[in-house]
Amino acid sequence: MNFDEIIDRRGTHCAKWDMMEPIYGVSPDDGLAMWVADTDFRAPPVVLDRMRAMVDHGVFGYTNNSAEYTGAICWWMENRHGWTVEPDWIFTTTGLVNGVGMCLDTFTAPGDGIVLFTPIYHAFAKVIGNAGRKVVECAMPTENGVYQMDFDAWDAQMTGAEKMVILCSPHNPGGRVWTREELQGVADFCKRHDLLLISDEIHHDLVFPGQTHIPMALVDPSITDRLIMLTAPSKTFNVAGLHTGNVIIPDDGLRAKFAARMAALNLAGNSVGEAVAAAAYSPEGAAWVDELMAYLDGNRKIFDAAINAIPGLKSMPLEATFLAWVDFSGTGMAGEEFTARVEQQAGIAANHGPTFGLGGDSFMRFNLGTQRARIEDACARLTSAFSDLQ
Repeated sequence: MNFDEIIDRRGTHCAKWDMMEPIYGVSPDDGLAMWVADTDFRAPPVVLDRMRAMVDHGVFGYTNNSAEYTGAICWWMENRHGWTVEPDWIFTTTGLVNGVGMCLDTFTAPGDGIVLFTPIYHAFAKVIGNAGRKVVECAMPTENGVYQMDFDAWDAQMTGAEKMVILCSPHNPGGRVWTREELQGVADFCKRHDLLLISDEIHHDLVFPGQTHIPMALVDPSITDRLIMLTAPSKTFNVAGLHTGNVIIPDDGLRAKFAARMAALNLAGNSVGEAVAAAAYSPEGAAWVDELMAYLDGNRKIFDAAINAIPGLKSMPLEATFLAWVDFSGTGMAGEEFTARVEQQAGIAANHGPTFGLGGDSFMRFNLGTQRARIEDACARLTSAFSDLQ
């Protein structure tokens, strides 16, 4: 796979490139889009071949490929993550934010508290608020420049009105791969406060060398009755636009409640998304992911070296995901100033840290899932934009 090939996504209704100017004031003609968390790489050949075969067939009527779809997920989880999943545990939703929304709708009521360990993926707070639930932000401290769990502080925050925790594992935006001890701490926290645990593991395939992702379902069997697992092919294979998420529920009781709500709303997956997932979750897809991670590892090293060479800037060590989390606090600048330098001087559209919740004020998130030449260009632009600090 030639990940260096520049693919022009401008003018293709691409959110990341075509919406960067109205949102960030950065023109796609000469700017860089490093915000929306999809990549600029083509999907793997095994996916494109499957889609071409569907187009060549030419009929897009009602389908029933659930056995192939769930079977592929089971194969992937067993072979890539060491987790045995039964086909009847799996539901498909219109992406994982929709999966979170379905969990809120099924298992909580308006006014319930939903715990987020912040900073965290910004869409969670939005869907919680839209559902009429209350966001409970438990801020994560840093130690040696990386996020840590602080259960003592969070225990003191709980009031009894909280009903659910949404965990991001691996973490977005900090890129942490949580240890078994940390994940056990989350499990114990949920048991102490009688909380349902939604474990969003959408980035579980995007782990760098030296790190091992542990599915939450393998950490503590005693939490199965309060655990819902979320995974998807979207980030791994760059097929987010197909809006296909996997909601995996091992517990019979929770699964029955979720199935009833899905049936009441008559929700089902789309045939293209399920077929693509079945093709991607395969030996061919696995080999492609291994190539992708080797390439992203190179991007990560180049970006981190350049950022950390700029006085006052610090890139949080990236253990997983293709999303770099850069701290500007060492510059002494207000958020408006360093953001303006990134957008107006460097011409880069990147996510604003405050949208990720408590603890994000001094940060910006940069998407490294693009061609090496663009990473090198971004590094040069940022070095120039902050050249007065050097």
